[in-house]
Amino acid sequence: MASPVAADLLPPALRARLRGLRILPRRARGGHGIGLHASRSRGAGIEFAQYRGYEQGDEPRRIDWKLYARSDRLFVREAERESPLRIWLLLDTSASMAQADEARPDWSRLDATRQLALCLAEIALAQGDACGLVLCPATQAPVDPGAGPRQRDRLRQALAAVTSAGVWPSGAERTPAWSRIARGDLVIALGDWFDPAAVDALERLAATGREVIALQVLTVEEREFPFRDGRRFVDPETGEALLGDGPALRRDYLARFDAAQRALDARLDAAGIRHARHGLDAAPDAVLRQLFDARAAGA
Repeated sequence: MASPVAADLLPPALRARLRGLRILPRRARGGHGIGLHASRSRGAGIEFAQYRGYEQGDEPRRIDWKLYARSDRLFVREAERESPLRIWLLLDTSASMAQADEARPDWSRLDATRQLALCLAEIALAQGDACGLVLCPATQAPVDPGAGPRQRDRLRQALAAVTSAGVWPSGAERTPAWSRIARGDLVIALGDWFDPAAVDALERLAATGREVIALQVLTVEEREFPFRDGRRFVDPETGEALLGDGPALRRDYLARFDAAQRALDARLDAAGIRHARHGLDAAPDAVLRQLFDARAAGA
């Protein structure tokens, strides 16, 4: 069966629902370029700043024709020139990302993560920002941040080739790839975040001047534990197995799972990491709207 990424994980209906979403850092940044992050310089940005007289070479579309009708003079609308943002998509590619629900075995956590990553890249590139990709474990070379249609193709090709295997890498193993992530960059990390070492790595990134957003991707079975018969549960990374009866285990499992989720929330909150959860049974734009809907945020 072909990988879902080999087909189009961004059908027109989904792409349309991404319009209006903006990936914005918590702190405005100065700089150069025209992204969606306001600085003090003037240019052809998004937020209106002032009028100035028309000069030869100005684009006609920036002329305020209504004001011309009232004043008989040509004025150009200026806006805040905005600074570009470097966005890194950081994907957990450890073995647990291959987990899928029995009801939909062809749709794994990794597939959902790749779809979310494609959506995030679409939003980032549409708003004029640079977007890159780094994997943990590093099964392929990072894609350095870039913009434009060619970068979209690079990211799509890299994501189509992503596989899941192994465990979360040690700090020494992460260093070559993660050293590319500069202070002030925005990192959007996607994974299950069950491994404390992975959460520790996100905390370290946030503590060293990178802004981090964590998206946790869960299967329906992890969230609801719907099993009604005897089961053999196997950890995909360690191979450890547990035999048990589904209904007998469910109450204790859900209590432990809820406690673990609350502990994760507390760690991320303490580190200043924005976070949200996505289930394999949900549309990808739902969690992205929760985080990035400019209208809901009053932008």
